[in-house]
Amino acid sequence: MASALRTSFGDLEYASVGGGLLLRLWNVIDESRQWQEGIFYALCAAYALVALIALVQLVRIQLRVPEYGWTTQKVFHLMNFVVNGCKVAILFYHLCTFGYRPIYMILLDLPGLLFFSTYTLLVLFWAEIYHQARSLPADKLRPAYFIVNGAVYFLQVCIWIYMEFSKGAVAIEIAEIFFSVISLCAALGFIIYGGSLFVMLRRFPIESRGRQKSFMRFASVGFVTGICCTCFLIRCVMVAVSAFNMEADVHVRNHPILDLAYYMIVEIIPSALVLFILRKLPPKRVSDHYHPIK
Repeated sequence: MASALRTSFGDLEYASVGGGLLLRLWNVIDESRQWQEGIFYALCAAYALVALIALVQLVRIQLRVPEYGWTTQKVFHLMNFVVNGCKVAILFYHLCTFGYRPIYMILLDLPGLLFFSTYTLLVLFWAEIYHQARSLPADKLRPAYFIVNGAVYFLQVCIWIYMEFSKGAVAIEIAEIFFSVISLCAALGFIIYGGSLFVMLRRFPIESRGRQKSFMRFASVGFVTGICCTCFLIRCVMVAVSAFNMEADVHVRNHPILDLAYYMIVEIIPSALVLFILRKLPPKRVSDHYHPIK
């Protein structure tokens, strides 16, 4: 019994020592300018890689079907390239100047808005497919997408103006809560339309010749829905917490380890996974004068 107690107290002491070492390491990295710059450069490299992947995929699609113009798939990859490219530029701006606060807050918020528009475009695409498959009216979906995004950008500009003249903590809290709300709305969009399309494709008749293709489609829809819904929900919670707790600030400024984990989880890894899952190119268009032998 005594030996067991000594073993238990020894484990607790070892755990406390290990926890103290981790806490000291966390503080050293937080207070080190070299560590901060290194983590920011790592984030820049990760965002640049995702932007390059999106650009390469856009070029591949354009070379495969140049006659189709700007399809939803092409616009989605272009917006992914723009979002990640903007993030790289903003991180370099942060490293060089640390920024005047109002301008810095605008630059931090802008990629988040573009990220929202990019992935709600995917929700729109799935909603159109679902409505057409169910013979439901789909003509109002695209105008609704533009109206919602226009309202989001308009409200964000109003918040920026209020922040410029207010210069108080309340303005920052309003900005963070607004981002939390739109992230929650994006997650709900994926749950509603991604989930509905997933269920519809899953019910595809087993005896059908297109069963294997349908399986791949509903699997990709399910994976993308789960990934995007999870990342937007995490963003929603973290931004809401940071609105009232400055120690949990998710902006790339004072907590490099937290920043690295946060942006890897809610932006970089989800974007890379979605681009990988949606990597399939559209089929080549067959000429009217040539019909392959079946």
